[in-house]
Amino acid sequence: MKKIYITRRIPEIGIHMLTAKGYEIDVNPEDKVLSHDELISALKAKEYDAVLSLLTDTIGSGVFDAVPTAKIFANYAVGFNNIDIVEAEKRGVVVTNTPGALTNSVAEHTVALLLSLSTRTVEGDTYVRKGNYKGWDPMLLLGTELAGKTIGILGAGRIGFRVAHILSRGFDMKLAYYDIKRNEEFEKDHDAVFCSTPEELLKISDVVSVHVPLLDSTKHLINTERLALMKKTAFLINTSRGPVVDENALVHALRNGVIAGAGLDVFEDEPRLAEGLTELANVVLTPHIASATVLARDEMSQLAAQNIIDFLEGGDPKNKVTK
Repeated sequence: MKKIYITRRIPEIGIHMLTAKGYEIDVNPEDKVLSHDELISALKAKEYDAVLSLLTDTIGSGVFDAVPTAKIFANYAVGFNNIDIVEAEKRGVVVTNTPGALTNSVAEHTVALLLSLSTRTVEGDTYVRKGNYKGWDPMLLLGTELAGKTIGILGAGRIGFRVAHILSRGFDMKLAYYDIKRNEEFEKDHDAVFCSTPEELLKISDVVSVHVPLLDSTKHLINTERLALMKKTAFLINTSRGPVVDENALVHALRNGVIAGAGLDVFEDEPRLAEGLTELANVVLTPHIASATVLARDEMSQLAAQNIIDFLEGGDPKNKVTK
């Protein structure tokens, strides 16, 4: 009987897929992220054939050593920067992810963060709850209309294109984008302007929405120098990976009027936040929940399970990220 370890509870639909195949499933019984030592100890308990990991698990040589029988790590996430891919390939370990399942949910959450900023919804909610609302005021919490403004998409993959589509078609925003690959079909369909550098995009955008993977080349892609290129009236939205934005630099920029506001669902050193971030009224913060819809999380569970099933049955997992 094949044995599978799941590092934290996920939606039951994926677990049921695995048990239906007759596999023996062990799930971390504690609803928390296992420490590195705890994860290694759990994996040494049995000769597991597969591991279903989460983005919060750091998977490297120590973990691979703990469970040499597991030749597939199915990551319950689109990203896989938590896994040492080079080391996995050296050992012949297959790594998979769950792309596509959360495109709509993350795109919609991105738009929600932007609307919260532009309409000053969070500030208004706090204002009312504190008992400050005394009646209509023509100058109270004036916001920003999006129609006619330029949305700059930094990283035009599935999610970036979906955000662009929603904001251009639904809010009449102008489109600009930067990516390492140009998409002329998208430019034609959405009247989008391609920027050859991030700097060019930052200078012309009223809103910058970040959708790049976390790589060595994208860490602190948004830093002090690049924030200074943005319009003082601009908003920055990040639903990609926290370390893409230099959080301390962002706090300084928000505090000193370098940009008008920011919406963040991810943070540089989760769950710790940069000092001063929570004190700012011009930032909207959510706890890494952009993919937290029932549909998206269920689909992620199904994809991760199917990747394991495909591999254990001798097939090639659809969502393999290793060579």
